[in-house]
Amino acid sequence: MNRQEAISEFRRLKPEYEAAGCIIPGAKMFIPDEWQSGNLSLDEIAMAMDAAGTLSTDPNAALPTILTTAVDPDVYRVVFAPLQIPEIVGGERKVGDWLEEQRIFPVVEDTGEVTSYGDYATGGRAGVNFNYPWLQSYLYQTFVRYGERETARAGLMKINYVGDLTKSAAGLLNRAANNYYAFGIGGLQNYGLLNNPFLSAALTPATKAAGGTGWFNGNSPNATANEVYNDILAMVEKLQTQTNGTVDLEQPMTLAMSPFSSVALRFANSFGVYVKDLLKEGFPNMKIKTAVQYGQTTSTNSPSFSSAGNYVQLIADEIEGQKTAYCAYNEKLRAHKLIPESSAWSQKYTSGVWGTVARLPVAIVSMLGI
Repeated sequence: MNRQEAISEFRRLKPEYEAAGCIIPGAKMFIPDEWQSGNLSLDEIAMAMDAAGTLSTDPNAALPTILTTAVDPDVYRVVFAPLQIPEIVGGERKVGDWLEEQRIFPVVEDTGEVTSYGDYATGGRAGVNFNYPWLQSYLYQTFVRYGERETARAGLMKINYVGDLTKSAAGLLNRAANNYYAFGIGGLQNYGLLNNPFLSAALTPATKAAGGTGWFNGNSPNATANEVYNDILAMVEKLQTQTNGTVDLEQPMTLAMSPFSSVALRFANSFGVYVKDLLKEGFPNMKIKTAVQYGQTTSTNSPSFSSAGNYVQLIADEIEGQKTAYCAYNEKLRAHKLIPESSAWSQKYTSGVWGTVARLPVAIVSMLGI
């Protein structure tokens, strides 16, 4: 059967094939005998194929993309702001347990008077004054839930779903604690390092030669190195004044500010000396710590202290062997019982904080608007 006969025969039988349910869209003819003989030249085969018309199947779509897709074994995690508030005050401390709702922190002050000496004189008196400031604890929680199928499906992507959920819960509670250490809990006697009501009023920075009080105008420097140094010097002077000279210039201190504000410590004066070097020379035991909570409140920096400007604090680490402040918790991470469901599980995690306990508020000086 030649090519023309193959076309005619296919047209004759096509209705019968279609009636029987054999439908081949695009087919025009049967295969001619000469195509099967193997005696045609390459040119004749090419001409024959050109004459074959459209394909009987869909055009080649190459390989399915899934066959050329691989899953990278390294799982990258979203980065969050560092949890720096405990580092600023020298760490955290466990205080009590989760059964306590309030706790008293006794304070004892020496009192008394002296009089002139006399062999029979009985004047003078030494005494102590007791005070009982107290704080309230705050418990908070989160839940982890996962099902059989979603866990198995995550396994196809080489993701440890249950382990990652547990890690997420622990990180979530820890980040919340860091914010509570900074700002406390509204409505409770649970205070943060930045907004403790017993701190002295924040200082106002000196007006700069370029105008305003800030160290920056947008992203550009607004203060000279000497102006930045003098603002910090004013905080040191205030710290010495309100502690009646108990804090000296050699004493360990911590200067806390936002990461953005800390860039100003790299401002150089006319002699090429950085502010950071001036501070190291003047106050050899002063540490610099940063936390995003000290930055000005914006749409991308919240929670933070104020929308009025960047905040900075100078903290004497301790006075006469007593720590100025510490971050306190009563529950770091309590994992409650695992609850099985029909094809899923859930588990509650709990933490609790007292906020930042400022035992010596007098040893903390603040400045707002740098």
